[in-house]
Amino acid sequence: MTTGVDVDVAVDTPVEPAGGLSSAQAAERLRADGPNAAAPPPRRHLASRILHQLTDPLVALLLAAAVVTTVLRDYPDTAVIVLVVLVNTAIGVVQEVRADRAIAALDQLAAPTARVLRDGRDVVLPAAELVRGDVVRVEAGDVVPADLRLTEASRLHLDESALTGESVPVGRDAGEEASAGTVVTTGRATGTVVRTGPASALGRISALVAATRPAATPLQRRLAALGRVLGLAAVLLSGLVFVIGVVGGRPVVDMAVTAVSLVVAAVPESLPAVVTLALALGARRMAGARAIPRRLHAVETLGSVTVIASDKTGTLTEGRMAVQHAVTTDGSRYAVTGRGYAPHGAVHHRGEPVAVPEELRRLARAGLLCNDATLAPPTEERPEWTAVGDPLEAALVAFAARCGLDPSATRSAWPRVAEHPFDQELRRMTTVHRSCDGRYLVVCKGAPENVLTTSLLDATAEEIAELTGTAHRLAAEGLRVLAVASALLGAPPADPARPTGLRPVGLVAVGDPLRAGAADIAGSFDTAGVRLVLVTGDHPATAAAIGGQLGLWREGDPLVRGDDEDPARAHPETRVYARTQPEQKLDIIAGLQSRGHVVAMTGDGVNDAPALRRADIGVAMGGGTEVARQAADLVLVDDDLSTVAAAIGEGRRIYDNIRRFLRYALSGGVAEIAVMLLGPLFGLAVPLLPAQILWVNLLTHGVPGVALGAEPAEPGTLRRTPRSPQESVLGAGLGRDVLVTGALIAAVVLGAGVLARHWDRPWQSVVFVVLGLAQLGVALAVRAPRPRGARRGNRALPVAVAVSALLQVAGVLLPPLRDLLGTAPLGAPELLACAAVSVLPGLVLWLARRPWAAAPGAPGGGDPVLDGDPVVEGEPVPARSR
Repeated sequence: MTTGVDVDVAVDTPVEPAGGLSSAQAAERLRADGPNAAAPPPRRHLASRILHQLTDPLVALLLAAAVVTTVLRDYPDTAVIVLVVLVNTAIGVVQEVRADRAIAALDQLAAPTARVLRDGRDVVLPAAELVRGDVVRVEAGDVVPADLRLTEASRLHLDESALTGESVPVGRDAGEEASAGTVVTTGRATGTVVRTGPASALGRISALVAATRPAATPLQRRLAALGRVLGLAAVLLSGLVFVIGVVGGRPVVDMAVTAVSLVVAAVPESLPAVVTLALALGARRMAGARAIPRRLHAVETLGSVTVIASDKTGTLTEGRMAVQHAVTTDGSRYAVTGRGYAPHGAVHHRGEPVAVPEELRRLARAGLLCNDATLAPPTEERPEWTAVGDPLEAALVAFAARCGLDPSATRSAWPRVAEHPFDQELRRMTTVHRSCDGRYLVVCKGAPENVLTTSLLDATAEEIAELTGTAHRLAAEGLRVLAVASALLGAPPADPARPTGLRPVGLVAVGDPLRAGAADIAGSFDTAGVRLVLVTGDHPATAAAIGGQLGLWREGDPLVRGDDEDPARAHPETRVYARTQPEQKLDIIAGLQSRGHVVAMTGDGVNDAPALRRADIGVAMGGGTEVARQAADLVLVDDDLSTVAAAIGEGRRIYDNIRRFLRYALSGGVAEIAVMLLGPLFGLAVPLLPAQILWVNLLTHGVPGVALGAEPAEPGTLRRTPRSPQESVLGAGLGRDVLVTGALIAAVVLGAGVLARHWDRPWQSVVFVVLGLAQLGVALAVRAPRPRGARRGNRALPVAVAVSALLQVAGVLLPPLRDLLGTAPLGAPELLACAAVSVLPGLVLWLARRPWAAAPGAPGGGDPVLDGDPVVEGEPVPARSR
C-alpha cells in the first residue's frame, strides 16, 4: 500500500539540503507541529475512576446493605458502611492513578529512537523529536518512525502488516513512501519525513484504538477467579451464619446485614487494585535497574523463568566490538589496538608496532566500503565514540581509521552504485563501487564458509584451505571471524548477490570481550535454579570457547550446530548452540517449553522478533533493532544480562508479597467467619455486630495490606528454585497456611470472649478489640525476614499497623466511636489483657518460621544471608556463585 500525501502537507514540506535540518530549524518545526507521537488516549476523569470502583460486585453488595440499614433507620451501621465504601474507593482510585503514572513513565523510557541526519551528521534521537523535512535512515530491523518519502532505497522490503494486515513484505523504491509503523525486513533506505504524529499513517490508526483498555494480566485473571471462588464460599458460610442467628432468635434484618457485612469482610475486595499497583511499582523498580518491562505481566512471569536462552554479543560481552587481529593473503597476522570505537590505535606485527602495509590497507578499505555503519564523536552526554548502526560494522570503520584511512573521504572516492545487503541465507554482504577511472570495485564480506568458496572466488584450493584453517584457529580463540574478498572489474556484476571472480583480501577477527563478572552471572543463574543457554550464530569453535569461559561447556559436553542438525532434537543438557539460524531459535524455544521450562529469550535483530514473541519472556537489547524492542516483554537498557537476574529477583519479590497479602487478608476473613459460626456454640450469641465487622475490615485490609506489598525481597530470593507456572496462587502450602493462621486468630478471639463472658465483662467489645489487634499482629509476623546487616526494613508497615491499632482501640475508648460501633468501654487492665492475648497468633507464626523451625532456603523460611553475601535493603540480594 502506497500512502497518498495530502497536497497541503506536500507543499509545506520543503526539500532539505544534503546535510539535513539544523537543530534550530528542527526545534521551530517541533514547536509548530508537536511531537511525532500518536495522540495520547483520553484521560480518565476522577468520576469515571470512582464509578469503576463502585461497580465492583462486592462494593455494590455493601451499598445494598447501606440502603437496607438506612430504610430500617439503623444509622450507625449505615455510617460505618459508607465510611468503608469511601475508604476502599479512595484507596482503589489512588492505586489506579499511581499504577497509570508508573506505566506512563515506563512508556517514556521505552520510547523508540531514529537515525537522523541533523547539522550535517548522523545522530540517534527519540522518534518523538522527528519533524517534517528531517532526513531519516532506516535499515533491516528498524521500524519506520514517521511517514517518509524515499530518496534512496536498496532492496528495501517493508512488513506493512501493522497497517494493512498483509503479512508478505512489500518492496519500495526511491520516490515512493514508507509509512510510519511499518518494519524494514531487508535492505536499507533514506527518506524525508512528510508527516508526523497523529497525521501519519500509524497515528491515524492509533487514534482509532487509543481508548482501548489493556487486557488483564494472567495473574489478575487467576486472582479474579480466586476471588469468585472465595466470594461464593463466603456467601454460603455467611448464609449459614444468618440461619444460625435467626434460629437463635435474632431479628431477620439484623442478621441479613450481618451476613452481608461478613461477606465483604471475608473477601479482600481491594486485591485486584493492590496487585496492579504492586506490578506497576515493581516494573518501575526494574526500570530503575535499567530493565524496562513493556508488558505488565512480564514482571510476574519473570519470577518463574527456568531457562534463559541468550545471545553472546552485547549481552554476555561488552557489546563494544573491535577488530583485534587481521590476516592478509600472504599469511601475515597483525594485531590491532585501540579503545572502543575511537578511530585511533596502532598496528602490531610479531609484537612490534609497524607501519601499515599496503595489503592490510586494502583489507581495511574493503571492510570500510562494504559497510553501512558510521562513528559518532564524543558529546557531553556520551563521553566516548559510539557506533551508529551495526556494532560489528562500526568496528570495521574504526579498524579502517586505525589503519590510516579517512572513512568519509574513502567512501566519497568510491561511491556505492549497487549492493546486496547481508541476509541470513547467504550470510554475506556485497557492495559495488565506481572508481575514478570508470571501473567497478566489488567487495564481499561475511562468514568464512560462505565467502571462501570456489563458486565465489578466483583462488586455488590450497589458498582457500589455508585461509579456512586460519579462520578456524582464530574462531577457537573466541573471536568472530569475517572473510573479505574483492575484485576490480570493467563492468558491475549482473547479480551483486552472487558475484564471481573475486580474490581473497584477508580475514578480520573481531573481539568483544566478556563483561566483567560474566562467568559469575552464569553461576548466579545456576544458583537461582535458572539454566543459562548460549544460542549464537557464531562458528562452533567460537561458541565453544565462549561457553568454556562462562562455565557452560567443557570438552565432551554436547554442542549443537544449527547447520548440521535439528536444534529441537538436541540433548536435554545442551547449553551451547552454534551456527543457529533465526528460525531455529523458535525450535529451540519450543523444545525447551515442551520439557516444561519457562523460557526467557534474548535478542536484538529483526529476525529475533519471532523468537522473542514465542518465548515466555522476550528480552531485547536496548542497543538492538526497534523491531526486537517492540516484540519483547523486557528491554535491557544497558544490554547487561546481570540485569535480568535482578529482574527475576524483583519478579519473585512481587509474587511473594502478593502471596503474603493473601495469607494476611484471607486468614482474617477465615477467622471472622469462624468466630461468627462457632461463637454461639460457646455462649456468644452474636460475637460481632455488622458495624464492628466492617470497622475491623476497614482497618486491617486498608493501609496495612497495601504496605505489605512494599516488603523487600527475602534473603535467598535468588537462591530458590523457580515456582511452577502451573502452581495455583494458593499453592505451595499457602492455602494450608491461611487456614492455620485463621484458626489461630479465631481460637484466641473466642477464648478471650469466653473468658470475658465468664468474668462478666463486655465480652463483645473484647472480641472486637482482640480480633482487630490479632490480625494486625499477623501482618507483622508474615512480613519478609530482615536480612542480617540490613540498615532498615519496610518502615511503612509498622507505621500502618500502629495507626490501625490505635484506631481499633479508639473504637472502645472514644464515645462517638462507641455509639457508632455499638461497643462498651474497656479499662486499662482489660485493654492490656486484650493486647497481650492478641500477640499470640503472630508470635506463634514468628517462632514457626525461625531457622530452627524452617528448612533453610524454603520460601518464607527465612533463609539466612550467607557470610560475604552483599545486602542491599529493598533490592533483590544477588546470588553468589558456588
